[in-house]
Amino acid sequence: MHATPDERERALAELRLMLGERCSTGLAAREHHGRSEAYHAVKLPDAVVFPESTEEVRRIVAVAGRARVPLVPFGAGTSLEGNASAPQGGICLDMMRMNRVLAVNQGDMDCRVQPGVTRKQLNAELHGSGLFFPIDPGADASIGGMSSTRASGTMAVRYGTMRENVLSLEAVMPDASVVRTRRRARKSAAGYDLTHLLVGSEGTLAVLTEITLRLHPLPEAVSAAVCPFGTLEDAVDCVIETMQAGVPVARIELLDSVMMHGVNLHSHLAYPEKPTLFFEFHGSESAVREQAGQVQAIAAGHGADAFQWATRPEDRSRLWHARENTLYAGMALRPGARAMITDVCVPISELARCLLETKQDIDASGLIVPIVGHVGDGNFHLLILIDPDDPAEVARAMRLQDAMVERALRLDGTCTGEHGIGTGKMHFLETELGDAVHVMRSVKRALDPRNIMNPGKIFRLES
Repeated sequence: MHATPDERERALAELRLMLGERCSTGLAAREHHGRSEAYHAVKLPDAVVFPESTEEVRRIVAVAGRARVPLVPFGAGTSLEGNASAPQGGICLDMMRMNRVLAVNQGDMDCRVQPGVTRKQLNAELHGSGLFFPIDPGADASIGGMSSTRASGTMAVRYGTMRENVLSLEAVMPDASVVRTRRRARKSAAGYDLTHLLVGSEGTLAVLTEITLRLHPLPEAVSAAVCPFGTLEDAVDCVIETMQAGVPVARIELLDSVMMHGVNLHSHLAYPEKPTLFFEFHGSESAVREQAGQVQAIAAGHGADAFQWATRPEDRSRLWHARENTLYAGMALRPGARAMITDVCVPISELARCLLETKQDIDASGLIVPIVGHVGDGNFHLLILIDPDDPAEVARAMRLQDAMVERALRLDGTCTGEHGIGTGKMHFLETELGDAVHVMRSVKRALDPRNIMNPGKIFRLES
């Protein structure tokens, strides 16, 4: 049971005394922090606090724990499944003032950052070090949010997801203790793997206050290309053959013909409006030439049109800028609409079946639904453009999403490749993982018996 109104007010008074103007109950601040890029209903916190240190987070958690007030960590606000909304009210912890890069260890290729550091900020601060952080979910998300949702993105096919790139965490637990989950050694067999318990837990077990990340050497050579195909099936078959051939592509992204039309509208470009693959190759000059040659040969076997190459940094930036702005490009197809963004991930051998059958459902729905995917690891997204005030249209969109997820699960895939569960996909989790969800509930109850950490996310605790 959470706090009574009087208990909440006493907790807020204590936080106002502790933080001054960095504790806000103003409507504008609460509305900003009750929403994100998600299509889900806005759920407002009772207050927003802006901590600036681990010690302040610890003290905030202690206040909330005594009063049994919910705590909701908040980063850049780019989550897509209601992960950072406040369905039970409570205190939103805006972590964006904790935004320092604390240490860069070039010799060990790692760094230690606060959770409010964004991925673009981190790479800007790594400039000149010969290293970079490759995880790119598209949005300029915070490292804390990316760790909490186990984010990935366009380069996960080569460099992995946040699961592979978070080495250690400092976290404030529900009892207000501060723990460090691991030392900096590249491997350890010491005890439970608490790091990867917290990575992907969406703030339901702890508040992350420092993250130690794996860094990667900047590649000697980088080349990118865009390649259109006659059909969606040809493009997907090219992806599958490329991955099965073991070509170490750094990025392999799919945009369908609908999305390519949106890209041209939004970015004033003139790409062929066909299913298109965006490639990027990293390595030595000779390795990049070899990878590109292999992929060109595979693509030719699937009826691809000519590759358009980008080797200069400014040309690559322009190419990937078009890819990274697919949300806004999709919205250009139906001005005034809202995008219901959803994703699934399947084994690569099942990608063609899942994508093509989903495309048939889209055509039958009558909705405008661009497709974009990190298809090298079997992950794709729908941007379902809807009028949120039209219940019949929203219902059609939900049926489309449900059919896609159910298909992915039948193919031994997952209901979410990278967005997390949040509030939006709770009803799919038990179908996907069965009794494993009971184990998750047991972990949650053991670590957070008062259920103050981002309650109402991932699963219902009372089930």
